[in-house]
Amino acid sequence: MRYFARLFVIVWTILRFGLDELALSGFRRKRFRLLRRAVSLGRSWEQPRGVRLRLALEHLGPIFVKFGQVLSTRRDLVPEDMIEELSKLQDRVPPFPAAESRALVEKAFGRPVEDLFGSFEAEPVASASIAQVHFATLKDGREVAVKVLRPGMLDTIDDDLALLRTVAVWIERLSADGRRLKPREVVAEFSTYLHDELDLVREAANAAQLRRNMTGLDLVMVPEMMWDMCSSDVIVMERMHGVPISQLERLKDAGIDIPKLARDGVTIFFTQVFRDGFFHADMHPGNIQVSLNPATFGRYIALDFGIIGTLTEVDKEYLAQNFIAFFRRDYKRVAELHIASGWVPAGTRVDELESAVRAVCEPHFDRPLKDISLGQVLMRLFQTSRRFNVEIQPQLVLLQKTLLNIEGLGRQLDPELDLWATAKPFLERWMNEQVGWRALLNQIQKEAPRYAQLFPELPRLLHDALKRQASPYESQAITALLIEQQRTNRLLKGLLFGAGGFVLGLVGAHLLLRAGLVLGG
Repeated sequence: MRYFARLFVIVWTILRFGLDELALSGFRRKRFRLLRRAVSLGRSWEQPRGVRLRLALEHLGPIFVKFGQVLSTRRDLVPEDMIEELSKLQDRVPPFPAAESRALVEKAFGRPVEDLFGSFEAEPVASASIAQVHFATLKDGREVAVKVLRPGMLDTIDDDLALLRTVAVWIERLSADGRRLKPREVVAEFSTYLHDELDLVREAANAAQLRRNMTGLDLVMVPEMMWDMCSSDVIVMERMHGVPISQLERLKDAGIDIPKLARDGVTIFFTQVFRDGFFHADMHPGNIQVSLNPATFGRYIALDFGIIGTLTEVDKEYLAQNFIAFFRRDYKRVAELHIASGWVPAGTRVDELESAVRAVCEPHFDRPLKDISLGQVLMRLFQTSRRFNVEIQPQLVLLQKTLLNIEGLGRQLDPELDLWATAKPFLERWMNEQVGWRALLNQIQKEAPRYAQLFPELPRLLHDALKRQASPYESQAITALLIEQQRTNRLLKGLLFGAGGFVLGLVGAHLLLRAGLVLGG
């Protein structure tokens, strides 16, 4: 019943806010225009289309809000009036009542708010789809931010995920392209990340790890967690002072170098992905600020660590090789990597895949972001992947989503940014560190504790191995091996003696021939 009730709510919301009419308006063919007129009969909407879309996504809940957040960074794909409204989903989702937020904090820690904090601002400073944030001060005067999980999220998310699983099953049943895209595995990955985001202790742990990883880079700051005040529903962290990255005019007036800020963002992303394999996967503008403090002027401030992406060493190396091959325009190498990894069928011709990838990518090199149509690139890549039966990798879904956010953010900061030229030196340097003597030394250093524990035990292990009485089965195997080795030795001796006799015969014949020639002369 919950399943059908949720389906009814979604359909009702689509009709209430006219999203069906909005979707049909994007098609230019005559039949779609006629269908749009038909569904609009007897219906009217006073609010603009951007407002209707935002309100509908807010009404439908977290999964739909996150979809809107991704769209809000895509000025190349979404009209400007809709972008302005969707940007409000980044940190201005309607908050839940302050009294309820206060009650959740007191329930989490079992004490009144007055006993926990010197001051607590009832009005939230930011409200998102999963949680909202209040500013406060501790008893010792330290400024903190208190993040409170929005109540009732789990049931709504589970209902939406159940619908997505059903849709995924039907897509796989009805479409060969659907099976190639692995929708059920993608939904499973998405489910894992969303449920992780509902546990704020996990988010605090993610923040702590990211803070350690970014130490020394001097490009980004991550708030410190107050571990004695963290629970699954409420976490308390260091308050960060910065300007939202979306307020470009304010940043420019403060003297921030915007092109450098864009390049630093690319460096941070590729460092997290390829050096650490641990990256912030929810990098929409609502989660990013810029510090104006003189000591940290121009550094990024990262917030909201509920969704973190991870990559294995195999994934990192494979992706880095692909990126470098793209940057060098070595399309043959790209094709070979796809075939070797199993992403395309083993029988695929390298030259055909190489030609197809070149046709997609070559027109977009040496061009700033403002001149690249990502929609066109994605469409052609999808057509190419369908032709060659490229399988989607579910473990990389978060990385693909984050790349869309990064590219959209870069487009806002510096439309002249050359994404390829900025990323290429970093990737080449990273790859150089993965091979050669430096990589060997790093690996030895990493494995040193294990070696230190193993070396003192080697003499005893060797003695035990030599002293150990072989079992009857092992004795039979060894005897058979020795017999076979003796037989092989006899065969080799015969071959050597035969070859030696043949060589001596040739030498003797040669000498006799020369002697005959001398006597005859």
